[in-house]
Amino acid sequence: MTEADVTGDPGQKHRIYLVDGSGYIFRAYFAMLRGRAPISRSDGTPTGAVLGFSNMLFKLIQDTQADGRVSHLAVIFDTSRKTFRSDIYPEYKANRDAPPDDLIPQFPLVRDATRAFNVPSIEKEGFEADDIIATYAMQARRQGMECVIVSSDKDLMQLVGGDVTMLDPMKNKIINTDEVHEKFGVGPEKVIDIQALAGDSVDNVPGVPGIGVKTAALLINEFGDLDSLLARASEIPQKGRREKLIEFADMARLSRDLVTLKSDVELDIDVMDLTVQLPDAADLMAFLEKNEFKQLVGRVKEFFGAEFRKDAAELPEMATGAAETGAAKAPEIARVYTTVLDMDILRDWISQAERAGQVAVDTETTSLNAMQAGLVGISLCIYPGTACYIPVGHIRPKAQGGFDFDGDAGEGVDDMPVQLPKADVLAALKPLLEDPGVLKIGQNIKYDQVILAQEGLTVSPIDDTMLLSYCQDAGLHGHGMDELSRLHFDISPIPFKEVAGTGKSQITFAEVPIDKATEYAAEDADITLRLHQHLKPGLVRAKSVSLYETIERPLVPIIAKMEQEGVKVDIAMLSELSEDFGKRMTELVGEIHELAGEEFNVGSPKQLGEILFVKMGLPGGKKGKAGAYTTDVTVLEGFAAEGVELAQKILDWRQLSKLKSTYTDALQAQVNPKTGRIHTSFSLAAASTGRLASTEPNLQNIPIRTEEGRKLRQAFIAEPGHKLISADYSQIELRLLAHIADIASLKEAFAEGFDIHAKTASQVFGVPIEGMDPMMRRSAKAINFGIIYGISAFGLARQLNVSRTEAQGYIEQYFIQYPGIRQYMEATKTFCHEHGYVETIFGRRVHLPGINDKNGARRSFSERAAINAPIQGSAADIIKRAMIRLPQALIKANLGARMLLQVHDELIFEVPESEADKTAALVKSVMESAALPAREISVPLIVDTGIGDNWGEAH
Repeated sequence: MTEADVTGDPGQKHRIYLVDGSGYIFRAYFAMLRGRAPISRSDGTPTGAVLGFSNMLFKLIQDTQADGRVSHLAVIFDTSRKTFRSDIYPEYKANRDAPPDDLIPQFPLVRDATRAFNVPSIEKEGFEADDIIATYAMQARRQGMECVIVSSDKDLMQLVGGDVTMLDPMKNKIINTDEVHEKFGVGPEKVIDIQALAGDSVDNVPGVPGIGVKTAALLINEFGDLDSLLARASEIPQKGRREKLIEFADMARLSRDLVTLKSDVELDIDVMDLTVQLPDAADLMAFLEKNEFKQLVGRVKEFFGAEFRKDAAELPEMATGAAETGAAKAPEIARVYTTVLDMDILRDWISQAERAGQVAVDTETTSLNAMQAGLVGISLCIYPGTACYIPVGHIRPKAQGGFDFDGDAGEGVDDMPVQLPKADVLAALKPLLEDPGVLKIGQNIKYDQVILAQEGLTVSPIDDTMLLSYCQDAGLHGHGMDELSRLHFDISPIPFKEVAGTGKSQITFAEVPIDKATEYAAEDADITLRLHQHLKPGLVRAKSVSLYETIERPLVPIIAKMEQEGVKVDIAMLSELSEDFGKRMTELVGEIHELAGEEFNVGSPKQLGEILFVKMGLPGGKKGKAGAYTTDVTVLEGFAAEGVELAQKILDWRQLSKLKSTYTDALQAQVNPKTGRIHTSFSLAAASTGRLASTEPNLQNIPIRTEEGRKLRQAFIAEPGHKLISADYSQIELRLLAHIADIASLKEAFAEGFDIHAKTASQVFGVPIEGMDPMMRRSAKAINFGIIYGISAFGLARQLNVSRTEAQGYIEQYFIQYPGIRQYMEATKTFCHEHGYVETIFGRRVHLPGINDKNGARRSFSERAAINAPIQGSAADIIKRAMIRLPQALIKANLGARMLLQVHDELIFEVPESEADKTAALVKSVMESAALPAREISVPLIVDTGIGDNWGEAH
């Protein structure tokens, strides 16, 4: 629609909605992981975040019509992580993880959705979406328009004020100056100063160490602004705070430059030209049809009216399967959900479960963190449609005078609703949950095992519906209960927010009224039982019985036990490392200033560029779009290799800065106060290749390539009288490549124990192994591992600091020496194009729905994944097989070792000191034979073991 189509009051201000598209898709994606799992089209393309975005955009269009005024609308996107801020500070956003694999293909679809709704899609190379939003907000102010920024990103809150507000679309909440003040302790005009002091670990904005948002607010409110604070820092009475502000004053100013949004970006479209337009019926319907958003089709047609419906082509029947609403509607089953408040009734449920031989079990708790959650209730389901909920830890909501959950429950306490005593319930359930003749069925039952283990109950034997789905459809869709319910039954379970609320009004499950809790919890158990009945027979059709029964199912209790064990950390050492890194950074700054012959801000790429290319006259200086010389890691490493000491010192300083902010400071907050240990959570169905993922904290990303990074592992320690053992598969993916691709020369080298990287260097570069230049071996190592991951000539050139032509020559020579590898790659891609999946040597199917995508980039990504998946997936299967065998092998050998961590190809154990050598030998033997007897590997699997008082020493 155009301005002429709007019939509102001509005296009203125009209003513009600016949607933070880049930020919203991440929020939509992770929101669905917390509640409804991501959904996919019937061809396997993930679309959950796209659907969330499309619903939000459609609602905004509806709201603009309801305004009764001239409305404008645009969606703003990031183009890449490389912006002018990267030139100011190369480490800016450098520690961000890559997006989840199933989110990557949704980025272009979100842009498609924007175009389909005929909404302007704005982006500009070199700038973040936030800068474009700031620029349009400034234009809107000058034009006398109201501006609504559709986002909850704290970085945009500096723009709030006057006619500029923010709208959180997830919570449908307006963010104005009061909300900004509540979050930061200051008004919007001082948000930049707060962020400059507090920094941002997510974006790697350094800030001032030890200064958080609350402290920053106190300081800014006292001194007025950042410059005044830094000028008068010597007046601050607290010694630590005073010294930090003086020492890191330049870092605070740098951080201010990073967080200040540009409001003068040159844009091709003026704010007044962003008026809301009617979408083209054919384009919009084609988009909705392609992505199978059936429910949205109906709402769109209804809203845009008869003329739109007339223009829209009739949609053919959409394919069922992995779509918005999934499979054909399941037959209606009468639901009878019971609240159990009587012990005799509970005993009757237990008797029925024992007779049936199986029961679906689900726990309700106060937290998603299993090691810190309190048990609130347990639900059971024996027959579809019939389930019960047993509350044991509900309290009266705090809003009604109740108290915080303390893990106890029972009658006779004023704040407790009527429910059975937790101790009586657990005592009654214990024989059932531990009965080897009754199968316990759960959705991600590892969580329930950890919860109940802390109450003294062992849940066994088990089936897991999440893993039943994962073994059959890895890569096709998510495996959360909500998504599986929609996919297979066309049933959308009750969302958590419906019973617990959202935002500030959200309550814990302990405060949910028991009648509502029963409907929610019993439904979970009911759906889980139905999923089990539907998915378990599918293992045979998918040829996944062996994978599930010999790898995935038996691994669940092993991982649950590891999560409970946790790993001890030396908090004092982490603190010392932080202090040491900070001290060394200060020393390096002095050395850098001496080498430069003047003082400058070491963290400022602009100032560094002037030193390197103007004062020192070093060659090859290139300026970025912001006009400053580029001083990224590639430039500095090049100079360092040529002996420029200043460049190496800068690299050392940057490395320490990242280690301190990202690791030594952050890990201290992850220690469980009850155990004094870090308890990571292992995700069992995250990676389609079968690899485990580690979260909260992610212990698989601790850097080990540098001496300082390796020091971090020294903070992971053994209990007194114990040692840590590290057992690591040596070059397992290269060994599996040699086996799977049947490369005779590689297999021979591994069989004879040659240095495989030296041998590759000898063959590729034509030099003898004896007296080989270590740099040649390093280059061969980069090629060996790069080939597995489909490295390009460009990528290899950057790693080796050579020309792209030279790198391409290395790759071609590599394939000449190992022609079987190229044959394997081509054959694997061909198989995947034909079948849509590849397999590991243990029969795990990794589905790659993008393998035949029309988009070349997505297709190429899937082809590279197809080449790597059989290798990486086979390595994952082998270490899982070892993990399953090790606990019983240790018990049989009467050894007291505890398995604590799995990090890629490495296992970590804590063992009594007197048993360390014997345990290491046993672990090595079990891991090296883990593939047998299922598969004979034609190259030896070698495991390196180490023993130490800490992880670093053991590794």
